[in-house]
Order: sequence, then structure tokens, then C-alpha cells
Amino acid sequence: MTDAGDTNVTADTGDTHAKADTSGTPGTADTSETSGTSARDGAGGSRATVRGTEHLDVRREGATLVLTLNRPEAMNALSLPMLVGLYDGWLAADADDTIRSVVLTGAGGSFCAGMDLKALAGKGMAGDRYRDRMTADPDLHWKAMLRHHRPRKPVIAAVEGHCVAGGTEILQGTDIRVAGASATFGLFEVRRGLFPIGGSTVRLPRQIPRTHALEMLLTGRPYTAEEAAGIGLVGRVVPDGTALETALEIAERINACGPLAVEAVKASVYETAEMTEQEGLAAELERGWPIFATADAKEGAQAFAEKRPPVYRRE
Repeated sequence: MTDAGDTNVTADTGDTHAKADTSGTPGTADTSETSGTSARDGAGGSRATVRGTEHLDVRREGATLVLTLNRPEAMNALSLPMLVGLYDGWLAADADDTIRSVVLTGAGGSFCAGMDLKALAGKGMAGDRYRDRMTADPDLHWKAMLRHHRPRKPVIAAVEGHCVAGGTEILQGTDIRVAGASATFGLFEVRRGLFPIGGSTVRLPRQIPRTHALEMLLTGRPYTAEEAAGIGLVGRVVPDGTALETALEIAERINACGPLAVEAVKASVYETAEMTEQEGLAAELERGWPIFATADAKEGAQAFAEKRPPVYRRE
């Protein structure tokens, strides 16, 4: 067990655009909290709903699913209820055609301070209620942390405050990252004689220059938001308290685009990352050409010609 730097937390550091008209289309959603059948139970139809847990809040903002780590008394240290809620959230986003993007954020001014080992072991608050989920799927925690699962919808991280240890590790599984000016990042494991086993020794050198990755991994020092942006770990630094607002603005831009095209582009970027250029270009054609034959592609061109927002139907 480690802490978030010098804080006393038990945590394992283990241009303008037209808005698409989605009325009456699969992009329509309300802004109330989702509730009902969990995605893992196989909700019928094209919509899948998911309940949050005591440490993970779930709500809809239009076509965006917002997942909020909600354990502010522990700076949102990962717990078993939080991990179960996260994984169900990723599954719900994949299963529900009305969801076009996901925003991941934290409550109480922090993103995530790492793993809470007591709660993960089922010895902390409400842990026992979720032991059957871990027994049924021993890989669930890695899927929740995006180590062994990649949602097909874009995932945007909205970071305020501490995003350290396991927080920085789950961050690496997201696609677009926005940070408040006072956010703190870092992988503190080596300072405690531990290993950042959430994927950082593999992912971090692939996402930022190796020299920066190794400095972060081997020194275990904290990084400011400006430093994180400077090395490419986050894409934007915004005034404190506005990371979520900015992330939702980015999500809205994504939601206005053709969903089939968006998902194909994301898939192509990741599946070609370790290919040779020749292999990657061939794979890109396999992903990209079918998109041109979709009804959405025709609608996009027609809407442009008619100077109106497109109405995409995932067809």
C-alpha cells in the first residue's frame, strides 16, 4: 500500500461546427442517471443500461456516458465496488448504440490516487458484495482499469487533482486527456519498492518519448499538469474545475460525427500501432473502405451539400 505523494491515503500506486441532429436517431439520450439492467446481464435492444455502485456514478449527457469515480474521502482510490462499476460502464458503452463517447472523471477534486488494497481484497467497505464478480471473472480488475479491455467508443479523461499510481495507469487506457491546471500525475511504485503492474512499463514508452517514460517510471516523482502536457501524457491543460466541461465539449464534437466512422478510425489507430507501415496501410484499407459504403457516409455528403447538420443512424 502506498500513498498519493505526501498525502495520507491508503492506495496502491500498484473552428465552429454544426451539432448533429440526433432527434429520433440512435444518438438521442436524456441527461438523467442511467439505471436498470446491467450490461453484463444482456439488456435487450440497442440500448444497454447500467447501474453505478457506491463508488462509481453513472449518468448520461446526451450521447455521452459519464463515469465518475466517487470515493472522494480517499481521493478516489480504486476499490472493488469502483472496479465493478467501471467494468460494467465500459460494457454498457460498447453495447449501447445510443452512446457515442465516454467521459471518465473523478469526484471531489481528484481523479484517482491508485489502488485500495483493503477494498480490493473485500475487507473494506462493501467489498464482500462484489466478491462473486471477481470470482466469476478474475481478470475483471484489469478490464476495469483498461489494461485488458479497450472500449470501441472514444474515452475522454477529465482530470482534476491527483491522478497518480493506478490513476496514471488507467489514464493510459483512455484516448483523449484533459487536465486541470493543478492536477498531479506520477507513478510512485518504485519509491515503495513496488512495480507499476497496471501496464505502464509497456504502454507509457509507446505513448510518450522513452526518456520521459523511464524518468517517470524510475524516479517515482510527481509531475505537474504542464509537465504532463509537455511530454504528451495529456493533450490539454485547462483552468482548475473546468476539465469535465472541456471533456464534454470534446465529446459533443465527437458525437456530431458519424459513429461508424469514429469507431473505425479509433480501431485502426490502435490495431496498426505496432505494425510496419506497409502492414498498417493495408489494415487501414480494410477498416476504412467499408465506411464509404454506409448510409451514414452518404448522409454526411448529402448534409454537407444541403448545408444542414447530418442525421447519422449507424447504417
